[in-house]
Amino acid sequence: METPLLYQIGLTLVPGIGDVNGKKLVLRFGSAEAVFKAPARELLAIPGIGPAVVKNIQNQKVLIRAEQEIQFLEKHGIRPLFFRDEAYPQRLLNCYDHPLLLYSKGNADLNHKRLIAFVGTRRATGYGRDRCRELIEGLREKEVLVVSGLAYGIDGCAHRTAVEMEIPTVGVLGHGLDRIYPAPHRKLAEEMLQKGGGLLTEFLSKTNPDRENFPKRNRIVAGMVDAVVVVESDKKGGALITAELANSYNRDVFAVPGRLSDRFSTGCNFLIKTNKAALVQSAADIGYVMGWEDRKIPDGRQTSLFVELSDTEKALYELLAEAGTLSIDKLTIQSGLAPSTVSAALLSLEFNGLVRSLPGKLYKVE
Repeated sequence: METPLLYQIGLTLVPGIGDVNGKKLVLRFGSAEAVFKAPARELLAIPGIGPAVVKNIQNQKVLIRAEQEIQFLEKHGIRPLFFRDEAYPQRLLNCYDHPLLLYSKGNADLNHKRLIAFVGTRRATGYGRDRCRELIEGLREKEVLVVSGLAYGIDGCAHRTAVEMEIPTVGVLGHGLDRIYPAPHRKLAEEMLQKGGGLLTEFLSKTNPDRENFPKRNRIVAGMVDAVVVVESDKKGGALITAELANSYNRDVFAVPGRLSDRFSTGCNFLIKTNKAALVQSAADIGYVMGWEDRKIPDGRQTSLFVELSDTEKALYELLAEAGTLSIDKLTIQSGLAPSTVSAALLSLEFNGLVRSLPGKLYKVE
């Protein structure tokens, strides 16, 4: 049976396309189905699409596998999320390499108002686990949703603490939803689903948890959240890759400091030393930087403030008040104003004590 989903899944299976070119094709032709039915000459006119890719598209054998996947999704209650769907993680759309299609299990809101990821080494120490628990427990009142990768160590600790604190939590996987890896985390995954959390992946069923899948998994973790907290990490590892990706996506990055002699604090200390992460000692630190504190401006003061502001300053102030923290790039995009106009208005707002600049060209309401 031909459905939009059949072609959407099929497009992810076409050899040689990838996420970036796949989105380019969909935006050009209007839908995944239209891509499969487009004439060869029109496909070849798209930059990055050569004869080999066109041949793979017109072969259409991938649609057989796509039909099998649809049956799997229906049987197991898994929700497909195409990048143009409203339920697709909207923060992820700001990342140039976001997946064409995601598969979601559970009832978690992937566009929750406050999303934060906790990542770290698989060989977490007692110190790392304690800090992870303290931070998540402290964030409970901020109504966050916790994201991690369901791996051993810090990931598992983050998910487990969230479940215990009745905080929704989402595990992003580096394999298909026909399995849970590592297997001992099956019970934890079930508890996450029962408590309003979820599981998320870009991989089809029968996809093994191969090593090359996890950097792709990490980009989803980094891209779908507002902030990433690195709890413990060696000088190399997946947590540092996630932090690097988060920085490239203009996300806030925090790191828990540790003793110089502790191997699994080496990566965190490095991030702090090189200004790639803010030092975090408590949940209050995160709430302050992210603008998640409960601040209410009295109606009288708010009215008098806006009377003194220009339309441009008022628009930028309202964007910041709603989002908490935004980069100057995002403010420019969301406001539709020229970069020079945004910079001048922010300078005026900062001079008047209404906003504060943060490292990384970020701004928040004061």
